[in-house]
Amino acid sequence: MHYYRYENAEVSFCYKYLMFSYNIIFWLAGAAFIAIGFWAWSEKGVLLDLTQVTRLHGFDPVWLVLLVGVITFILGFAGCVGALRENICLLKFFSGVIGLIFFLELTAAVLAFVFQDNVREWINDFFLANVKAYREDIDLQNLIDSLQKLNHCCGAKEPDDWNLNVYFNCTNNNPSRERCGVPFSCCLSDPADSVLNTQCGYDVRKHLKGDWINYIYIKGCIPALEEWLPRNLYIVAGVFIIISLLQMMGIFLARTLIVDIEKVKACTVDMKLPYSTRLVCAFSHRIAVRLQRTT
Repeated sequence: MHYYRYENAEVSFCYKYLMFSYNIIFWLAGAAFIAIGFWAWSEKGVLLDLTQVTRLHGFDPVWLVLLVGVITFILGFAGCVGALRENICLLKFFSGVIGLIFFLELTAAVLAFVFQDNVREWINDFFLANVKAYREDIDLQNLIDSLQKLNHCCGAKEPDDWNLNVYFNCTNNNPSRERCGVPFSCCLSDPADSVLNTQCGYDVRKHLKGDWINYIYIKGCIPALEEWLPRNLYIVAGVFIIISLLQMMGIFLARTLIVDIEKVKACTVDMKLPYSTRLVCAFSHRIAVRLQRTT
């Protein structure tokens, strides 16, 4: 059986290269995320000893960077190649995964709103688990320090949460110089200080609790986050809407391109059909393409 594709039957140039341009950015961004993740692991020596990944008891931020990078790279690749090669399978894969991610985001948002207490407890347990592993991973340490400095908080619910860490706990047999202290990111910031004092949290919790307010932030990061969300609700909603619109735009471009390709394939007919039938098919598709471009 022989097939012939007519010159008049063509996929919309506009949708094809919009889809390609949309995905090339994500493809390159995914490659950059992957490169950053492996660079971070190489700096920590993980690539030389992969068992370090399993020994870490807390959350390694590099995993998140790599996960986002891999997903973004695969989707960007599928979208780019699917658009250029007019591959329906890749385009369906792209739109299906984007749709699944969008559905999971909506589900997570609804569940977080409905089960607020459970989410709060989960975040608290997650934070405490990472407090314990604070000194085990430099990326985790930087993440917690950034969180505490930006939100002016210390610990999950209070500074005493740092008792869970072997370096900061207040037991008498703890030989650490940081005993009964807190990380420097808990300290009150002084704009006049030009040099960061990383020892400002030493022995702070040896003082009376009423005096802590003079040295460190006494609010926990979970209460600080609960206060931050209502104040910045419009920003959070705006970011979510922008991400959702980008996802829906990708789905729209992919599905439109799929329909366009299927119309072209419908005009790739058996040579045994009458010439008049083939001519009508090609002519009708050309009109449809012109109408799409004018609209």
